[in-house]
Amino acid sequence: MQYSRNRELNALLTLLDDYDREVIDTVEARLLSFGQSIIPELENYWEQAVDDQVQDRIEMIIHRIHFGSLQQELRLWAHGESDLLYGAMLVAKYQYPEQQTLQTFQDLERIRRNIWLEMNSYLTPLEQIRIMESILYNYYKMRGGEVVYHQPNEYIFHKVLESKKGNAITNGILYLVLAEQLDLPIRAINIPRQFVLAWFSQQALFDNQFEAGPTDLIKYYIDPNSGTGFQKKDIDLYFKRINVQSSDDYFKPMNNRQIIRLLLEQFSMCFDNEAQRYKRDDIRQLIQIINEAEAL
Repeated sequence: MQYSRNRELNALLTLLDDYDREVIDTVEARLLSFGQSIIPELENYWEQAVDDQVQDRIEMIIHRIHFGSLQQELRLWAHGESDLLYGAMLVAKYQYPEQQTLQTFQDLERIRRNIWLEMNSYLTPLEQIRIMESILYNYYKMRGGEVVYHQPNEYIFHKVLESKKGNAITNGILYLVLAEQLDLPIRAINIPRQFVLAWFSQQALFDNQFEAGPTDLIKYYIDPNSGTGFQKKDIDLYFKRINVQSSDDYFKPMNNRQIIRLLLEQFSMCFDNEAQRYKRDDIRQLIQIINEAEAL
């Protein structure tokens, strides 16, 4: 059985330099059907290939195999418990399909522990926010900036941890992951053109009651680029500046699927040239998977 498989695989690989598009499509479809098990053979053949076009075709086949696996994982995530950290790491897998997660977990645990050591139950919410700011942004030197589309790694969770440089969305996801691990009642809210975090009343999150006057349930707001806490009056000034009417919907907690969808939407904007347009199309397919889960 293994011999037969290897013989077929070798025959298929030798056809990758064919000029007939129909032949190439048939070969690629068959190679894709093998799944991830043939990636080592594809990588080995890529190293031996002298034709750039053959190498390009192999690279795309490997990409499509990884992408198919990622679609399945994201679908399970979107229809399951939708853990935020896992969702962010799935987005990272699009660009880094063979990423190692152990270092990420170790880095997170180190940060969490340092924050936890400074916390106690007698601190006010503002005091706890300041501890988060002190440890994460002053001690660990996390930095944030405007959302830009020429730095794809600023949308990749483990790369943000490595470089200590993200944007409001990825820094915000890091902050939210740590807040969840520390049992802090912090959630993202859907302020237009911004990614803002809010410290909610613990009881409000427990009861899940946000239909009437959600702003009354928020104690402080947090800028994930700097970790600084601020108040409702600052949000009101922002709405006046952008000439948008405030609405209760902007102050309701976003769920994890909505956050990861936003991350994907912004990430897709990094791929706007013709050579990488297929990546934007791929990411839109991932967004559609989340949309379908949200619609249920």
